[in-house]
Amino acid sequence: MRRLKIFVSAGEASGDLHGSRLVEEIFRRNPATRVDAMGGARLRAAGANILVDYQDLALIGVVQVFAKSRAIYGAWNRLRRHLEAHRPDLVVLIDFPDFNFLLGRAAHALGLKVFYYISPQVWAWRPGRVRSLRRFVDAMAVILPFEEAFYRQRGMSVAFVGHPLVDEIHSVEDKETCRRALGLGSETVICLLPGSRTGEIRTFLPLLMESAARLKTVCPSAEILLGVAPGLDPDWIASLVRRTSVPVRPIHGDTYRAIRAADVAVAVSGTVTLESALLGTPAVVVYKVSALEYHLARKLIRVPYIALPNVILGRRVLPELIQDEARPERIVEEVLHLIRNSERAIEQRRWFERLTRMLGEPGAAARAATMALDLC
Repeated sequence: MRRLKIFVSAGEASGDLHGSRLVEEIFRRNPATRVDAMGGARLRAAGANILVDYQDLALIGVVQVFAKSRAIYGAWNRLRRHLEAHRPDLVVLIDFPDFNFLLGRAAHALGLKVFYYISPQVWAWRPGRVRSLRRFVDAMAVILPFEEAFYRQRGMSVAFVGHPLVDEIHSVEDKETCRRALGLGSETVICLLPGSRTGEIRTFLPLLMESAARLKTVCPSAEILLGVAPGLDPDWIASLVRRTSVPVRPIHGDTYRAIRAADVAVAVSGTVTLESALLGTPAVVVYKVSALEYHLARKLIRVPYIALPNVILGRRVLPELIQDEARPERIVEEVLHLIRNSERAIEQRRWFERLTRMLGEPGAAARAATMALDLC
């Protein structure tokens, strides 16, 4: 069996997760493969040698790029030198567009094969960047149903492999089982989902905690869970929670059960909104950035929604509270609508069922691994 060298670049928690599943599938087909990576704990556990930890580059918004410029440049230099010295058989890029575009161009200039798994959302903003992708990407595996036609029409070698979250969520137990596993009873359960990056936690956790405090005054018997993403320091999260008097219960390493057990989730816009939808939990989506970033985004973004379920379904199924709307009283209002008006929650769940069908069958990572190895 040929000994392959593969490099994987994943710059966020979701990329670390999906990259780990891809690497597991590659090892299953070719155990002699060596995988080096930028990633985190999940890729490391899958058997990858981590050259750069993605947590060192975790960003929220454009402005924070400047604050982390030294770390970003250092990571870029180290990885570029690695590609030059080791010349892997394949470079796998996972989302994280600005950094991975630079890395992809460097790999292409070295004559290396480049596989992009999980498309950067250029269809939402800066679609002209497809021309750049076309120049350095040999093949792309996409995970949203409309992306294949978008890229194929622009001359790229692309295939829709299904969404990897379908596999992740497939094994999660039903709501009642999850409640028992978490020691919950029949009370109303609300799950706060502040994001997976440290910058997101600093920005959004105070907002969600204040919202939780107001919810407890209206629903004193409600149980408030805090879904903590993998890779976040539990002690740090605990210290942030202790700064408030809100009785919030952090859930580490079992976020999917926490979401499934909840009656309503309050989620920061990102992958977790899609996780909530696939788990069948009605949700309210919040997001807020600086005035400058919001002004830039309004000029650049070409889709009418920010929550992934809404983007995929082409309609506002989840309420989106953005900028000035992202304040505790509005969050509480939307949560109470879902708790007290069963028809609203039922309607969201109906759309979630349709969304799940649109995202394909389990096996996305296996199909992507086949595509990747075909390039080697």
